[in-house]
Amino acid sequence: MEKQDRGPYILAAGAGVQLLTGIPSAWGVFQRPVMQGYGLSRGQAMLAFALLVAAYGVGCAAGGLLQDRRGPRRAGLWGTALLAGAFLAAALAPPGNAVLFLLAYSLPAGLGSAFLAPAVLACAQKWYRDRKGWATGVTGVAMGLSGAFFTLFVRGVGGRWGIRACFAALGLLMLLVCGGGAVLLQDPPASNRAAPPAQGLDWRQMLRTRQYKLCVAAVALSAPPVLLFSPEILAIAADRGLPEPAAPFCVVLGSAASAAGRLLCPAVSDTFGRKPVLYAVYLGLAAGSAWFAFAGGWWVLASYALLTFFYSGGAAVQPAWNTDLFGLRHAGVNYGFLALGMSGGSLLSYIGSQALPLGARHWLAGGCALAGLLCAALVKPLPKP
Repeated sequence: MEKQDRGPYILAAGAGVQLLTGIPSAWGVFQRPVMQGYGLSRGQAMLAFALLVAAYGVGCAAGGLLQDRRGPRRAGLWGTALLAGAFLAAALAPPGNAVLFLLAYSLPAGLGSAFLAPAVLACAQKWYRDRKGWATGVTGVAMGLSGAFFTLFVRGVGGRWGIRACFAALGLLMLLVCGGGAVLLQDPPASNRAAPPAQGLDWRQMLRTRQYKLCVAAVALSAPPVLLFSPEILAIAADRGLPEPAAPFCVVLGSAASAAGRLLCPAVSDTFGRKPVLYAVYLGLAAGSAWFAFAGGWWVLASYALLTFFYSGGAAVQPAWNTDLFGLRHAGVNYGFLALGMSGGSLLSYIGSQALPLGARHWLAGGCALAGLLCAALVKPLPKP
């Protein structure tokens, strides 16, 4: 296969990898089986979710640095080993030991997903430099569909053979799909790159800019409107009057909306600009938070889907905005440091979920969305050298 023909294969490999790394969007379907199978309390299960997302944010920086120095294939293979190893280790973990579950599963699963994400996103953007948002969206749509995939898999395999068998099967599937996808990842040859060669700030220079601080704050503030509720969305939907058999559709419909957001928002941002689309994202999160606060019955499905659409759409626009601001040369590690905002947003969401009643969480979600809008509005382009 000629290197010049690898662009579509990179997108296909990235989509396969992303389908199996969207665990946070599907945690609502994992939470109850994990609590029952491992003897965890509600708080411990939510901590497992928060730690996974926090590890993802921290690991993106390390994975991005590895990707920039050793290439996307090396980062992808390391990510595969960590992610698949976490699920296989969870299959063997004994019940009643929350600390062991956090160490054996949450930390390596978050880190493994984080090593894979910059490898896929940066590689796809380098192959499609003139359509960065579109390339990000094509690979990201599979991550959006993760929720639907994991819902069917957990309810099918886990419902029949238990959560440990489900984790073991997912670990083996990740070895096959993510490992195979990682092998295909490769940066484009120099002849494919437009002159002049890719430029941009390195991570040390980027961290000193006001733009980075505002961007990472905006990323963190986009998380609470969804992460404050997603681990318990099945219970919330049932409490709001949705028939219990229909509650899992919150995850499935949210997954479909997430996929649509990841495809449409970055593609539209190629035409209308990143900031106008991000303004719409944060306004959508604020409006969706208000609607979700009062939604009952089947409207819970619609309001939650709206939140996942805008949250995932914003997450898919951020990598392209990052390279618009700071350049493509160090895209992997720079995106990794931007993803630290996910860690901050995850920890804020966990603290809010434990400290606040449900009604107050809705106020916090709306306030964070409006604060994120302000941060995005304050970002100005870097002065040209």
